[in-house]
Amino acid sequence: MSSIATDVSMNGSMGNHDTTNSIFEIDDSDILKLMDRPRPVNVERKRSFDEKSYSEMSITLSPRPSYRMADSFHMLDHHEYVYSPGRRSGFHTPRSESNYETLPMIADAWEALRRSVVHFRGQPVGTIAALDHSVEELNYDQVFVRDFVPSALAFLMNGQTEIVKNFLLRTLHLQSREKMVDQFKLGEGVMPTSFKVIHDLARNHETLTADFGESAIGRVAPVDSGFWWIILLRAYTKSTGDSSLAELPECQRGMRLILSLCLSEGFDTFPSLLCADGCCMIDRRMGVYGYPIEIQALFFMALRCALALLKQEGEGKDFVERIVQRLHALSYHMRNYFWLDLKQLNDIYRYKTEEYSHTAVNKFNVMPDSLPDWVFDFMPSRGGYFIGNVSPARMDFRWFCLGNCVAILSSLATPEQSAAIMDLIEERWEELVGEMPLKICYPAIESHEWRIVTGSDPKNTRWSYHNGGSWPVLLWLLTAACIKTGRPQIARRTIELIESRLSKDHWPEYYDGKLGKYVGKQARKFQTWSIAGYLVAKMMLEDPSHLGMVSLEEDRQLKPLLKRSASWTC
Repeated sequence: MSSIATDVSMNGSMGNHDTTNSIFEIDDSDILKLMDRPRPVNVERKRSFDEKSYSEMSITLSPRPSYRMADSFHMLDHHEYVYSPGRRSGFHTPRSESNYETLPMIADAWEALRRSVVHFRGQPVGTIAALDHSVEELNYDQVFVRDFVPSALAFLMNGQTEIVKNFLLRTLHLQSREKMVDQFKLGEGVMPTSFKVIHDLARNHETLTADFGESAIGRVAPVDSGFWWIILLRAYTKSTGDSSLAELPECQRGMRLILSLCLSEGFDTFPSLLCADGCCMIDRRMGVYGYPIEIQALFFMALRCALALLKQEGEGKDFVERIVQRLHALSYHMRNYFWLDLKQLNDIYRYKTEEYSHTAVNKFNVMPDSLPDWVFDFMPSRGGYFIGNVSPARMDFRWFCLGNCVAILSSLATPEQSAAIMDLIEERWEELVGEMPLKICYPAIESHEWRIVTGSDPKNTRWSYHNGGSWPVLLWLLTAACIKTGRPQIARRTIELIESRLSKDHWPEYYDGKLGKYVGKQARKFQTWSIAGYLVAKMMLEDPSHLGMVSLEEDRQLKPLLKRSASWTC
């Protein structure tokens, strides 16, 4: 694969760029005209649209109000937040004025992030996955949608919004391309896994090429890319106070196309989303096929973000109604059937099987003998989590960090469940955090199970990579969850562990070992999302107002009947 279109020297500045060139091709003139519109900022002292109860919306769907945000940020009772748009962190970043050089790790991180920026026709459009020239690039020289999210948040927190807007529009344009794998056409709403800038030196011309899964390992399309795109669009809108981007007809259509893939009727008997293995951050065969928690949590959050951004008129009104219905069903399903605590574990242990009736307790016909031995020792007296997967006759009891953190941020988890997840992390610190945060999943699979589940994947051996490896990028998600649940001390402790090694180890992609002690055997150095994840965590902890970009408050009017016990009653 050819090297990235923009080398370090070309990527080296985030300052003012020549804006005479459009970030689009000539045939993108319609979108370009829309980009030139003035960007109104509407800030009022009223509850933002996205904070409206979707229970309220299921009763009445009035014309969509303008996007509203409070003009100040205060921590309220029960850790509620009112967000202030357009506020830049006072953190010591390149945009700050004082004491920048006194924090060498921060300076190092920002310099590395700056070098990773990719330009297309003179404008920044994203960051490449890694800048490690010591190994073969493979696809690490591309801009990944999921990888760019922490970079985008870091730039937004630092007041650098242009690159985020360009990225959102560029990936939206790529979505409109025809997507073929062999002779099969993918759905119109599929967002790319990644894209790459291609230079034609002879013609002095730049083009973009996108990967929709046709080049990925296993040829799996990314289910999470579309969700992350919607989540990032809301983060941009919240950060800037500017709803004009989200209100573009193209952005409205892009959201509807993504949602069409997820809300279509079929043979499903569950509101959760059925997925293939390798369709998300864990992009290799790891037994996450079915209904993985990562996808369900991102799906829930994307639905809530879309509910805030879609116009309630025309086609948008129909989608809003469908979203509201799905949110009710999905929240009930996840909170009841994916949640595990000590009492629920005991209930499953005592399940009867082969029940045939509407009143069946063991609705998925899970065999109690399938409970793994480790889960009995892992489950503390106080604490709980959303398990990895639930489908007929199958429960994956593994802990997955990303899915549980997103469940907290999206309020898929109730406040009590969120507190229980944080209790679990504290109680099982050595297993889930160890010496280098954070375990992507726990525990690792090994021996015969590893051979069956992964197909003897040499990259996913036990306690390595996706199979129980430790990923620094997850730090920003945990930090956000800690702030939302009122546990900043957990975030501080985790950041201290990161700071002891990450920069010295040249920002690796992941760490290996049961405690995360060793730099991953195939880990890239200068992994961009490891760098950006650290910066986002530091800035968010220093200025918790940034939490509003990635957090949604609980809908208090949605009170499902939780038949499963919760750990707080222990």
